[in-house]
Amino acid sequence: MTSTAPEARQGQDAGEQHGPEPTSWQRRLRRFGHSPRPGIGLRERLIPPYTRPGNQLWAVLGVPPLLADRLVRWSAWGGPLLVAAVAGVLRFWKLGSPHAVIFDETYYAKDSWALINQGYEGAWPKDVDKLILNDPSQVPVPTDPGYVVHPPVGKWIIGIGEQMFGFTPFGWRFMVAVLGTLSVLMLCRIGRRLFRSTFLGCLAGGLLAVDGLHFVMSRTALLDLVLMFFVLAAFGCLLIDRDWARRRLAAALPVDEEGVLRPDARVAENLRLGWRPWRIAAGVSLGLAFATKWNGLYIMVAFGLMTVLWDAGARRAAGAVRPYTAVLRRDVLPAFVSVVPVAVATYLASWTGWIVRNSPGHRGYYRDWAATEGKGGHWTWLPDWLRSLWHYEYQVYEFHVNLTSGHTYQSNPWSWIVLGRPVSYFYEEQNGCPTSSTGKCAREVLAIGTPLLWWAACFALVYVLWRWIFRRDWRAGAIACGVAAGWVPWFLYQERTIFLFYAVVFVPFLCLAVTMMIGAMLGPAADTGERYELGLAKPDPSGERRRTLGAVAAGVLVLLIIWNFIYFWPLYTGTSIPEDSWRDRMWLDTWI
Repeated sequence: MTSTAPEARQGQDAGEQHGPEPTSWQRRLRRFGHSPRPGIGLRERLIPPYTRPGNQLWAVLGVPPLLADRLVRWSAWGGPLLVAAVAGVLRFWKLGSPHAVIFDETYYAKDSWALINQGYEGAWPKDVDKLILNDPSQVPVPTDPGYVVHPPVGKWIIGIGEQMFGFTPFGWRFMVAVLGTLSVLMLCRIGRRLFRSTFLGCLAGGLLAVDGLHFVMSRTALLDLVLMFFVLAAFGCLLIDRDWARRRLAAALPVDEEGVLRPDARVAENLRLGWRPWRIAAGVSLGLAFATKWNGLYIMVAFGLMTVLWDAGARRAAGAVRPYTAVLRRDVLPAFVSVVPVAVATYLASWTGWIVRNSPGHRGYYRDWAATEGKGGHWTWLPDWLRSLWHYEYQVYEFHVNLTSGHTYQSNPWSWIVLGRPVSYFYEEQNGCPTSSTGKCAREVLAIGTPLLWWAACFALVYVLWRWIFRRDWRAGAIACGVAAGWVPWFLYQERTIFLFYAVVFVPFLCLAVTMMIGAMLGPAADTGERYELGLAKPDPSGERRRTLGAVAAGVLVLLIIWNFIYFWPLYTGTSIPEDSWRDRMWLDTWI
């Protein structure tokens, strides 16, 4: 049976040799947990193989070899599709409940309806939400422009659902639920490619399916889930591009008489990798992320640096003596052109409705600024729409950086990872509750992650950082990059009014971190003969026992996370429960 652990067959990008004596610095680092990597061939280092269930498993299940091969092939898509189907059923179940405008849906649902009908956001009258819920056909779309502080892509997407199913809670939540379901499918495939294991990929997607914050955000018409979807799509595109570039390098390297791939400094330092469509797709995805919420800019910078480092690692593994010089000469400019201009063009294209609607009485906010207040200056050679848009964006930036008014549910980013202060989107107290001895019931939609999953992620992040620093594991670095890109920028704005639900953008990477930790708990199979997590020179005689204990511990953790999601289900869906049961779920005082 082949290994399930993510570290068992994946080497890092450099320094993998067959049994050399460790250097002095490696010996010194061993006291901190560093261990030399097992010997792996160059082709496996560049293009790691996917793990396959061993013959023993199929024999126990009584599956014939031919059918087993077909099941393995089908599981690459069948497993992720099954996990996504379960996630979709959960997310679409009573999607229109509660029949209310909850939290910031009061902005985005109405702005989306205006965008889809007239191309720009309108200035809605106050207290119009009840009228919309009672009879949306009686509520006209305002033609007066409304001042909005987020780009339009997320609202265009919400508006598609409204166009399909009407100006109702189900309509404005529909497309967000679709993206939430698709993000589970994407994470299954991303995890499979990252860990080279269908099982671990499906586990990562399964964890995302039962995360409370992702679940609630998938059922609410806010922008952050849309942002998360495009960020995850960009990460997946870059991951595919990484494999594509390495296959290109491997195809260009020489093969010796025994058919073994050999490194070649000339090829590694001078090969042009040419057209890279998946990197361009990543640029489009990052542009859509940036055009949903501006913090997508930080993620674009982080992912850009990450993919350049991946190129350097590939060229080093292929034999480059000066890999970073080679990357500067061959890869940096194409990478920049493939991502940044594409993302900027995508961002500008998202404003098309605001740009083209420019007739008196039917134009967006600040659309005519360049032709009125903005006359003169040094930039009059630019189109009026571009100067007006730039002024609008500057005003929005001023709003964001100066947003310091207090809010009941605001929280500091330091507390997010431990779920210090979740956000209550909806709360309703009901009298005459038949299932309660006190006669009262409560309904709440609470934006909070599944506690056991997030608290396990605290330990998983420590493990990921350890693997990245001491084991030089690029996968751990990629996961850490995804978490940092979505989380760290908020520490620059700690005086700003910010909320825990912003963290949904890096929830998929938390699930990948927990999956990587679970893979380490499982460990490699005892009969592989490979070195594993602890850096042993020989297979551990007690490996099977260790693997059994690891599987039990991992299984218990996953089952507890699933139970925790079920336990908090009423708080995720606004289900009416006795007030005493509601209080039992308030594990921390700050959750109230």
